[in-house]
Amino acid sequence: MSADIYDRIKKNPKFTELVNKRSGYAWMLTFIVLILFYGFILLVAFNPALMSLRLGGEAAMITLGPVIILSMFVLFWVLTAMYVRRANGEFDELTRTLISEAARGDKK
Repeated sequence: MSADIYDRIKKNPKFTELVNKRSGYAWMLTFIVLILFYGFILLVAFNPALMSLRLGGEAAMITLGPVIILSMFVLFWVLTAMYVRRANGEFDELTRTLISEAARGDKK
């Protein structure tokens, strides 16, 4: 692409919309992951007895700690899938629109 097309893309209000939406969504997901991860670390540090709580009574072999860790692992995959789905849908559509408008020379 030429420098002229890049300039038209940067001046297009849809470019600012794309950057703001994508950044906002990424930061929101980042904060969710950081809060969950560091919240878990703080839980382990300040209430380790909770992690050793047996699920299903004293005869149960599984404790709460591994269940929480596996749940977080699954949740992080779900959050990643949510981002990929939105990126491949809404964000890619905005990008295609921007590029086609810039290539045509639209002044929107």
